[in-house]
Amino acid sequence: MTTAPHRSGFACLVGRPNAGKSTLTNALVGEKVAITSSRPQTTRHTVRGVVHRPDAQLVLVDTPGLHRPRTLLGQRLNDLVMATLAEVDVVAFCLPADERAGPGDRFIADQLAELRRTPVVAVVTKADAVDRARLAERLVEVTGLTGQGREWADVVPVSALDGFQVDVVADVLVSHLPEGPPLYPAGELTDEPEAVMVAELVREAALEGVRDELPHSLAVVVEEMAPREDRGPHQEPLLDVHVVLYVERDSQKGIVIGRGGSRLREVGTTARASIERLLGTRVHLDLRVKVAKDWQRDPRQLARLGF
Repeated sequence: MTTAPHRSGFACLVGRPNAGKSTLTNALVGEKVAITSSRPQTTRHTVRGVVHRPDAQLVLVDTPGLHRPRTLLGQRLNDLVMATLAEVDVVAFCLPADERAGPGDRFIADQLAELRRTPVVAVVTKADAVDRARLAERLVEVTGLTGQGREWADVVPVSALDGFQVDVVADVLVSHLPEGPPLYPAGELTDEPEAVMVAELVREAALEGVRDELPHSLAVVVEEMAPREDRGPHQEPLLDVHVVLYVERDSQKGIVIGRGGSRLREVGTTARASIERLLGTRVHLDLRVKVAKDWQRDPRQLARLGF
């Protein structure tokens, strides 16, 4: 009996901001490797999540949402997405089931139509948010969204929240990968450095429940991560993590800190729990908030903040 060849390769998830890309990435991997938020433009890095299967290894690249940029940061995020598209084996275009296709979706569809040699799968996310009739309407609409005579390689509805068809999305993406050996060691779920993951978890906690203007103005940098040296032989290890949250204006600093520091303490409690789960050790988390005026438009400050 002949066994099917092993496949391995890269799949890029694209879509406008808040289309469910990060949530789907986490569902496919089975662990949290990308931060999620109700706020658009949460993702700012291409986060690789690795799906291990006996027949394949699927490396998911979750990208920032494509959008019409208004700042230098926005342009750099778009450039990052387009550069990523040129390097992957298959693209998954995520469109939410609970929203009609808009100018942003058509803009992305036109960009993807330029990828003549890369298969593009249309993934209709958030299927749990609509009834069957509405989902059917969206699938028909998405099928007709292609541009320049290009057709989708597949169209798949999915709900990352309740698991509906997550395995089907994985099967479809794997079917477009080339034959090859695994690219990452068994058990490795992401190639993101720990410091980047920690910064993203802090930013995720800080984004919850804040005003609309803040997500685009918030950058998080881990300045130091080091084991506490004065721990006794009977004390469990403790990791000191020092993090700076950068905003663009003093008014935003007040939003992050909150009255009497209450908001920042809440962010620290939430983020510390996530970081301890990620790293498997107790953490002392030190958070500070600083103003870097108009950093999204300043090339020097963007470089210093890792963009």
